[in-house]
Amino acid sequence: MDALSLNEVRKLYLEFFRERGHLILPSFSLIPENDPSVLLINAGMTPMKPWFTGANTPPSTRVATCQKCIRTPDIDRVGKTGRHGTFFEMLGNFSFGDYFKKEAIQWGWEFSVDVLKLDPERIYVTIHAEDEEAFECWRSVGFPEERIYRFREDNFWEHGVGPCGPCSEMFYDRGEAYGCGDPNCGIGCECDRYVEYWNLVFTQFDRLEDGSYVPLEKKNIDTGAGLERIAAIVQDVGTLFEVDTVRSILDKACEVTGTIYGESETKDIAIRVITDHVRSSMMMIADGILPSNEGRGYVLRRLIRRAARQGRILGKHEPILAPVMRVAIAQSCDHYPELKNEEQILRVLEAEEKRFGRTIEQGLTILKEAVEAERAKGSDRLPGDLCFLLHDTYGFPIELTVEIASEDEMTVDMEAFSHLMNKQRERARKDFHDKTSTAWGTVSLPDHIRMLEPTPFFGYDSLVSKVKLLHILALSETDRAFQEWERAEEGDDIVLITDGTPFYALGGGQVSDSGTARQGETEVDILTAELSGDGIVLHKARVKKGTLLADKEIELFVDRNRRLATARNHTATHLLHAALHCVIGDWTTQKGSLVSPERLRFDFQHDGPVPEESLRAVERLVNRKILENGPVVTEVMDIESARSSGAMALFGEKYSDRVRVVTSGDWSREFCGGTHVRSTGEIGLFRLVSESGIAAGVRRIEALTGEGAIEEMFRDASAVRGITERLRVHRDEINARLDSLEERVRSQQEEIKRLQREKLSESVSDAASEERAIGPFKVLMTVLPGCNAETLREAGDRFRDRIGGSAVVILASALSDKVLWLAMAGPDAVAHGARSGDLVRIAAKVTGGGGGGRPDMAQAGGRDSSRIEEAMDAVRKHLESIA
Repeated sequence: MDALSLNEVRKLYLEFFRERGHLILPSFSLIPENDPSVLLINAGMTPMKPWFTGANTPPSTRVATCQKCIRTPDIDRVGKTGRHGTFFEMLGNFSFGDYFKKEAIQWGWEFSVDVLKLDPERIYVTIHAEDEEAFECWRSVGFPEERIYRFREDNFWEHGVGPCGPCSEMFYDRGEAYGCGDPNCGIGCECDRYVEYWNLVFTQFDRLEDGSYVPLEKKNIDTGAGLERIAAIVQDVGTLFEVDTVRSILDKACEVTGTIYGESETKDIAIRVITDHVRSSMMMIADGILPSNEGRGYVLRRLIRRAARQGRILGKHEPILAPVMRVAIAQSCDHYPELKNEEQILRVLEAEEKRFGRTIEQGLTILKEAVEAERAKGSDRLPGDLCFLLHDTYGFPIELTVEIASEDEMTVDMEAFSHLMNKQRERARKDFHDKTSTAWGTVSLPDHIRMLEPTPFFGYDSLVSKVKLLHILALSETDRAFQEWERAEEGDDIVLITDGTPFYALGGGQVSDSGTARQGETEVDILTAELSGDGIVLHKARVKKGTLLADKEIELFVDRNRRLATARNHTATHLLHAALHCVIGDWTTQKGSLVSPERLRFDFQHDGPVPEESLRAVERLVNRKILENGPVVTEVMDIESARSSGAMALFGEKYSDRVRVVTSGDWSREFCGGTHVRSTGEIGLFRLVSESGIAAGVRRIEALTGEGAIEEMFRDASAVRGITERLRVHRDEINARLDSLEERVRSQQEEIKRLQREKLSESVSDAASEERAIGPFKVLMTVLPGCNAETLREAGDRFRDRIGGSAVVILASALSDKVLWLAMAGPDAVAHGARSGDLVRIAAKVTGGGGGGRPDMAQAGGRDSSRIEEAMDAVRKHLESIA
């Protein structure tokens, strides 16, 4: 057996099946495409479900891949064992109605024995108890009967209704050194001796709703071989963490944390968690997933934050994950080209780790105090509202809170936590509905209308269409249901359904068209157009004049100026997307957009503000493409041809088999169903007006085109003119004059501070006589009128330094509508129990406020200056009680 590297095993596997007529495909993204049943790709065949079910046609009847996979059900066991991980690579060869059991078994055997050089005497296989065909296939390659084991449930693969079938699993005996010592140890034992490394699934049945099994006309093969498991076998190492590529990552984790692997089980667990979670996070970020509080983003956030906490367990309170991920990227980037965006991947990681670092100390303190408080009550359960606070305010995934609590032998009130989470989600859904619901809300269309064919769209070629008015609908406010009318009169608000339309319906980030309609002398305003779930265009309308009749011809007119303004912004959005890729990087993938006649809005992946010079470069580049006046061409093609042509598609978008591709000059090529100009020159002018952050790792650009951009240019010119007139300078001299004014203001501020310090020195001298002893404390309490927080701190420092280690300083400053409090304590005073945070809270509470801070210095605020003396008396009494 050759000690092959993990990367060599992968290469040999794919080459082996290439030689046997398989199309070698790159790994699919971890983000499932049009598959809501899974959050992340978790098996090699998952992205190929449409090919197995026949919904789509595969590019070849023979395919082989190495698929990156994420599985998190056993995340709590990661690190505690050497075989659990959240990330793994799955080798797989697949047949779609081509070869079947004979070839699958023969090639599994050949690759194991001839390529991997595994000892054939140590290979065992299992088959379904009734699968005689598989038994004969194994015997035909010379496999001994005594090492073929028969099982029932364990060797039949099915998932509800649909394609299913028996399977054959291949095991390797790693020897007694990996065993449990049980004399009955064998296939199926939970120890590490007999390792399953390859599963051959023979999809030959279709399970029906009644539970019966019908043979498939075309039988399929779906195999899965764990790359890390095979590498562990051929390298003769005990765990996946000792496989060469993974061990390199683990060694780097040890280096950055100053840990010696194998010295302590607790430290080893932390190192293994960091190693695994960095691998998973790397692949998720590379596929465009960003940390968030929902869905895939939540999984990523949990992985990064769980790894970061392990660093703190190892004594590292600064970010440590980036250098570990650099090593992980280096181990895999040759096979996964998406890892070439190394710096962007690391930026996302570092931003999330720093974000967690800003809140974790506060959260851990709250959690520790809560554990102590519950124990004092005799309880071993943390309240759900506390766990919700940690999740909502301090960014602690609930699983992390549960994990930390378990380390202190505490449980969590998950029922109360889930209740609070559900209430929050309900509020979010309501807010979303309030912001996005249509005029008729979620009312369903009548069944006979839902049975109509999708409404044909003529608006790519024409803004005017003569069509048949099929139905007039009106919403009944009392029944909250649609009623069908035969006619509508002047002033009626209605919904029109026609057998075709030039009106673009709201969708794909583009707002709908508006316009008018005519039926003889009857005039109708078309306010919006929306698409039902059945593809029927609903024209929201109001009768302006006359009587409108159903089942008659009607002429529809799209507002030309509005359509053209929207088209300018939509084409400009494509140019902007391409410019961002060019100036900033390929990782600036689209996360959302809004195209309206007034402006365009574009959300994209990027961590941190985009520098001003980059924004200006993007703006110049878009305008350069506008000046080139390149043609904007649309083509309709099958989806695979579109992808092969380099057209950009968006993750999460559902596309049909035939898609529309929009090409803008020689610059941009995207899947798009929206409306566009005929050439880039029609956009006229592009003005970028703002750039801001809207979520972690997501930025938003807003921009104007055409007349809107020209008006913005005039507004800018007017503003500059106003500034030059007020400063009495030429435009080119504005910055120099502003610099001069700022320097004058700075100089005057310094003079004000000098005068304030002189006044403060006098106040300190005057107040020194108010010092008095309370037990071991030397206490000074005084009011310094008109001081801000900074001046109050400076005064406190002076008093404390002058009095010495036993100093307790309480200062108040009454401003117009509030009270500022400052408490300071010297080291000896703190040692005797005078904690500034406690003192300032007592004072602030009396004056109607709150605050806190460190034992040696704390600040607070209040609202009632008339009670300052009363507050100081309360502090004195507290000091007397602890003196």
